[in-house]
Amino acid sequence: MSTLYSSCIRALILLTVLSDIDGYFLHFQRECRYTSKDLHDIEFIERRIFNKLEYGRYNSSLNEFIGYTEFGVYNAERLNADPAALASMLSNRDGYCKSNAEKYYPNMLDKTVEPSVEIVSSHPATSKHPAMLVCSAYDFYPQGIKVTWLRDGEEVTSDVTSTEELADGDWYYQIHSYLEYTPKSGETISCKVEHSSVPQGKVVNWDSSMPEAERNKVIIGASALVLGLIITIAGVVYYKKKSTGRILVPSS
Repeated sequence: MSTLYSSCIRALILLTVLSDIDGYFLHFQRECRYTSKDLHDIEFIERRIFNKLEYGRYNSSLNEFIGYTEFGVYNAERLNADPAALASMLSNRDGYCKSNAEKYYPNMLDKTVEPSVEIVSSHPATSKHPAMLVCSAYDFYPQGIKVTWLRDGEEVTSDVTSTEELADGDWYYQIHSYLEYTPKSGETISCKVEHSSVPQGKVVNWDSSMPEAERNKVIIGASALVLGLIITIAGVVYYKKKSTGRILVPSS
């Protein structure tokens, strides 16, 4: 599971003290870090920043304050000598971090959306192979997907390129993988997609038959041709019947 950073559970405590002209900006930034769903490694960090400079922080894994400037070192030593201050900060690991993380998992982090997968034919980018296929996975969530090409069940590792996972801007993602190849009679080409929404994997086979849109055009064209032939034949038959039924009158 990917590391879930503090942006999910972050609180900023802002304090601004203004003098006659100059302003001083102090803020405390709280972060909760964890990499596992059981939260056994959850860590609480509080950064203390003055005028964009972090002068000290508290780390629950160490259960102590750390100073980065002369003022920060002074305060770290003072607070580390106070058991009540350390106990109060440590309590944030469970009271602040864990309680919020347990809400994020079922309401956001556990949510998955299965991708829709399709394969289309395209023009190859190089002249190395006469054909190219594009496997596209659309509208999946969250990030973290693997796209693999298979030829007769065997993974293809050469002549394969892929885009990065592209954000749609609406929480969903898409990705496109390209396979340049030389067709072989009777072979089966497949695209396999592995995602948290489909742990067993999703396999789509390439249908080398004519796409439906093109097939419809051919059907419409053929129907029009047949109809035209029927009309033409009917016209010829009618003309011949009219011709044989005429009575020729000699002219004077």
